[in-house]
Amino acid sequence: MKNKSEIPECVQKCGVEYAFKRIGGKYKGRILWHLGMQKVLRYGELSRTLPDITTKMLTQTLRELEVDQLIIRKMYHEVPPKVEYSLSETGLELIPFIDHIHQWGKKQLANEIL
Repeated sequence: MKNKSEIPECVQKCGVEYAFKRIGGKYKGRILWHLGMQKVLRYGELSRTLPDITTKMLTQTLRELEVDQLIIRKMYHEVPPKVEYSLSETGLELIPFIDHIHQWGKKQLANEIL
């Protein structure tokens, strides 16, 4: 997590802007959602759930989520290496909101189809 001095003042004053800085983008919400539904996923499993993401972008996004303390990366010292990702307590707090967005999106999609 960044020090408060590293966060621009305008972001410090607006909770919405701060939240979207941490969870915004094309993949973060989707990664959080899948981890919330599955509880624990390995890198390859995450990659398969997001077929449109590149290896580089998945790695970068997971690192950002880990730095922001939204996910936990657990590495097992074995051969071949095994790494699992799960939500932190802070990440778990987001799931009801992401679920609400999910339900809203499903409703909007249904309206478009009609």
